[in-house]
Amino acid sequence: MTSASPWWAPHVHADRRPRLMARNRIAAALRAWFSARDFVEVDAAILQVSPGNEAHLSAFATQAIAPDGTAHPLYLHTSPEFACKKLLAAGEPRLFSLGPVYRNRERGALHHPEFTMLEWYRAGETYDSLMHDCAVLLRLAAETAGATTFSWRGVEADPFAEPERLSVAEAFDRHAGIDLLASVAPNGDTDRTGLAAALGNAGIRTAPDDTWADLFSRVMVERVEPALGRGRATILCEYPIPEAALARPSPADPRVAERFELYACGVELANAFGELTDADEQRRRFCAEMDEKERVYGERYPVDEDFLGALGQMPEASGIALGFDRLVMLATGARRIEDVIWTPVAEYPGTGPAR
Repeated sequence: MTSASPWWAPHVHADRRPRLMARNRIAAALRAWFSARDFVEVDAAILQVSPGNEAHLSAFATQAIAPDGTAHPLYLHTSPEFACKKLLAAGEPRLFSLGPVYRNRERGALHHPEFTMLEWYRAGETYDSLMHDCAVLLRLAAETAGATTFSWRGVEADPFAEPERLSVAEAFDRHAGIDLLASVAPNGDTDRTGLAAALGNAGIRTAPDDTWADLFSRVMVERVEPALGRGRATILCEYPIPEAALARPSPADPRVAERFELYACGVELANAFGELTDADEQRRRFCAEMDEKERVYGERYPVDEDFLGALGQMPEASGIALGFDRLVMLATGARRIEDVIWTPVAEYPGTGPAR
């Protein structure tokens, strides 16, 4: 059985090239849009002392060899977030980064070990401003690619329509019949037993060792995410505080955080925060995430103390990370992420193309 032709085969490249050229045009259009609004483009260092402290993100590890021969662990960043926030602390009011990031254990139709992330930050502005940005950038990407609709695996969304705004609690109720916030206390404590019972009533499987976070993720993956971004994009907002990541609590309800994700065609495109600036609370969250990572994967990543030091001096801000390759996929109708990456990472031995 012969293998598929490599991406660099002339006939394969000729088929891929129109989407790759659209990728370049979209990147140029986004850069021009940000520049016209006084955003400064920054290049974040890829090598970091910590790749991030999210339980289910896996990094590529390496080491730096000092002139005296001693080895020091470093990681390829999973996001430029820590570096960008240090620049906010340094005084940059508006900045964006468009460049490569790296995530291990991830490869498939929507995942690639090296991909391009667009991040931007607005000091002194709320995360509602990022929702407006998202609507504008979806339209801009479509216009630049000459697309009238976004599509993926038979699901379509109108990039010119105003995105739907839906809270996570509303989404759980609408798509699973679950009262999510009944399992979250104002102090952030969770009721795992109550949520498990709600999943059972909704016909969703559970396991005895499932944590509250496991149950939350299962509903998201099985019921909520596939229903989002159909017909038009969806902004899924007000995540429960246990899923806040680096977002601050909502002043309207301490059970939820100022976090939203952007979906189109059932595909997650972006993750945004009203940024947390409480270094002590952020340390607590990092430690909890690393405890969970150690439980599940048997490893943990160091905390970037320099980042926590900068966080205490960072102004109030909002920030967002958008998967650029996925945006190009939807704008060009590509079937998989590798179709819009100029030089995909080599296939792992014994595996086939991502599906």
